[in-house]
Amino acid sequence: MSPENSIEKNCTELTGKKTLGELGSAIAVMVLAYSPRDLEQMIWNFSEKIKDYSPDLRKRLEEAITAHLHGTFQQIRLMNQQGVFESMQETLPDSASDYWAMVLSQCSTNDAKGDQIRFLKFLLSGFCMFVQKIPGHPVGMPFPGGDKVDFVDGIYYCPVRTKANDVDAALCPFCPAEQTPEIGYLKPPVNASEHRKQEFIKNCYDFHHFNG
Repeated sequence: MSPENSIEKNCTELTGKKTLGELGSAIAVMVLAYSPRDLEQMIWNFSEKIKDYSPDLRKRLEEAITAHLHGTFQQIRLMNQQGVFESMQETLPDSASDYWAMVLSQCSTNDAKGDQIRFLKFLLSGFCMFVQKIPGHPVGMPFPGGDKVDFVDGIYYCPVRTKANDVDAALCPFCPAEQTPEIGYLKPPVNASEHRKQEFIKNCYDFHHFNG
């Protein structure tokens, strides 16, 4: 990434954006200034972070995160090429400016290269949460203990949404997902087809691990 594009300058610019489209367009410019090697470095850093997890969980996490990061990167590129951001006039929530203030605090260490890679992570996550309105962690991503991010009846659920001090504290306060409800609190679909009813039953089964 070009050294003259300081993280502080970029965060100030992002804080000033008012609409989803303005933010998406600005993020696209910054993300696309990174190289594929930078994205691979971020994935490698994540793999190092979870190296002590069980082999099965580590493999599933690596697959989920790799697909998510590459997919988000390509989605930004495509939307930018197609000029989609120009039509996204919805106003950003107030929390967006708080997010970029948090990002600056998280990416202001003495490790310049490390800060740039962390900033890329936050750019991609910010795009997901504020522009696409989806969780910063992908649907299906597992967490230690077996729970995962899920999508039920148009609502995103995350098992660690209210545990911001324990898991990726930086993202949780800004995530659009709701906390995964306790057993018995998932609401069944209204006037649903038989297929949708079965899907709901399966989600309940998967959510709460009734299979032991």
